[in-house]
Order: sequence, then C-alpha cells, then structure tokens
Amino acid sequence: MAQIDLPFPQVLMFLLNEPIREAARRSVLCWLATVDADGQPNVSPQEVWALVDDEHVVVAHIASPVSARNIALQPQVCLSFVDVFVQKGFKLKGFAHEVRAADPAFTRWAAPLQAMVGQRFVIQSVLLIRVTSVSPIMAPSYRFYPHETTEASQVASALCTYGVQAPKKSG
Repeated sequence: MAQIDLPFPQVLMFLLNEPIREAARRSVLCWLATVDADGQPNVSPQEVWALVDDEHVVVAHIASPVSARNIALQPQVCLSFVDVFVQKGFKLKGFAHEVRAADPAFTRWAAPLQAMVGQRFVIQSVLLIRVTSVSPIMAPSYRFYPHETTEASQVASALCTYGVQAPKKSG
C-alpha cells in the first residue's frame, strides 16, 4: 500500500509547538471532554482558553460546573480545537485539575485568561491541563481526496457553506 503524505505540519519536539500554537490562535472555541463518576461523557464548549507553555493549557471556569466536578473525580481529559475554515486542528489529551482563586498558583495560570476577558467574565477558577499527547484532526477530504483537497479549497468551501463573505479590501 502506498503511503500518502498528508498536508499537515509535523508534530515534533515539544508537545505544544509553534504549529499547534498557531492552530490554537485560529480557533475560536475548543471543546473540553470529561467523564463523570458513572463513566458518562460530557463535552463542554470553551471560549476562554490558552496554551501557556510547551505542556500546559488553561481553561477559564466561567460556566462549566459539570466539567470542574468531573475533573475532580476523573482527571483524564481531552481538549479539541479546529479552525472551521481550514478544517484542521488538534486533539490534546492529558490530566487536569482545578486551580481555585485562593490557590497561590491561581494568579500565574489565570493571567493569560484575564488578559483575554478583562472585566467581561468572572473567572471562578482555572482548569489546568498537563498535556500528555497531541494528535492532528482534519476533515476527511484531506485523507480521501489528497490530490484535490487543499487548505484554500477547504476555506472556499466553508465560506460558501456558512454564507461568509471575505472582507472587502479598502483602498
């Protein structure tokens, strides 16, 4: 069977390297998956989150009581994010714990999140994830139609599908 070179950056060296950071910057939301004491999954969209170093992600606990409760019981989590136009992203697996406002480490971990939200949201606590594995996510078209699927074609398709118009150039 012939090997197909997929149009995706290599994930090497540091877990949260520059290609992953760039993909995260282009993603508006991420989805945090947790599991409760009975093994039931919970997926929660997260608007305020950041990659803070080569192995940690912070998520603002603004309105995620189920995620926080599940993490206290079962620390294994999965956080996924995708650029909806390019239709590529990453799945990060790891272990999480809640850092509450009274914890001396809170200020350090909350700082990038506070910078994002200012006074708009109250960050109740920080869900701190130590990433242990990273996997790429991509639309099936990249795999099944590698010779005709490009990032440009995916963006064009998404713009059409979502009814989004590219901004007009001024000047």
